[in-house]
Amino acid sequence: MNSFRAMRVEKQDDGSFGRRVIERSTDELPEGELLIDVRYSSLNYKDALSASGAPGVTRSYPHTPGIDVAGVVLESESTAFRAGDEVIAIGFDLGMDTDGGFGQCVRIPSSWALPLPDGLSLRESMILGTAGFTAALCISKLESFGMCPSDGPILVTGATGGVGSVAVQLLGLNGYEIHAATGKPEQTDFLKALGADQTLAREDLLQNAHRPLQREMWGGVVDTVGGDMMMNAIKGLKYGKSLAACGLVHSPSFSGTVLPFILRHVNLLGIDSVELPIEEKAEVWGKLASTWRINDLESLATDLTLNTLSDAIDRILQGRMVGRGVLDLQAD
Repeated sequence: MNSFRAMRVEKQDDGSFGRRVIERSTDELPEGELLIDVRYSSLNYKDALSASGAPGVTRSYPHTPGIDVAGVVLESESTAFRAGDEVIAIGFDLGMDTDGGFGQCVRIPSSWALPLPDGLSLRESMILGTAGFTAALCISKLESFGMCPSDGPILVTGATGGVGSVAVQLLGLNGYEIHAATGKPEQTDFLKALGADQTLAREDLLQNAHRPLQREMWGGVVDTVGGDMMMNAIKGLKYGKSLAACGLVHSPSFSGTVLPFILRHVNLLGIDSVELPIEEKAEVWGKLASTWRINDLESLATDLTLNTLSDAIDRILQGRMVGRGVLDLQAD
């Protein structure tokens, strides 16, 4: 394969950013040991930021976003992989300043790739993608700090989004009571179908935000939104429990006091899926393919093609996406 289709984001003369699907040559791709025929990718909030020129995500344009890749190795200069291997790649610089999965081919360093784990198809791996991987990483880290089902309800913020919806399913799979918070009240049935025991309105989590402490409620929190909603959830953690922070859709900033930390012994845990060592990524993917395998992944999926991708990017930026957008690079 020398010619392939890809979304290209370009900076216009007036400073705005435009998107179009073009034909490219593999000769234009950056250096790397692996050339991959991309079968599936997925749409994440970070992809939408890159595709709209948001500061701090992608520095150089024109660019092809897509921080997730699942495909088949076409060419390999690495002894770890050979042509025909099915692989997945997420994180590192993929889709940020290195052309990513919104194209039918990528060329990447072999150290960014993992063999597709037994138990997952290429499509299933991208229904999960970075969002699902991050959800699993949040839960894994919370459990390493002692979270268990007997602790009481676990709060998931931004529960209809990519990370939140997978977190709800994974927590249900592992026997937790789940309270799912969302700004989309019309999606209550969707969240209940995923396994949420109770749903909360976004406004409920912002009540009495001026107080230094809230009533102890949560045995743990998966927070995907950041901002004051995150801080208010910290104030409501039970003694010694933890919040895993992985998102900033609401805001990257928050205001609060040290009182929850020094009076209730709680923890704020940072979650990063980008630079996480590849060995640790392999361990989490192994869980998602086996003991943490979600059997009804298709319930999360919205099918996308290169031709419908731009509209979906606008929807996720407007907060109107539910579940996971799965990009089929072979579809018209």
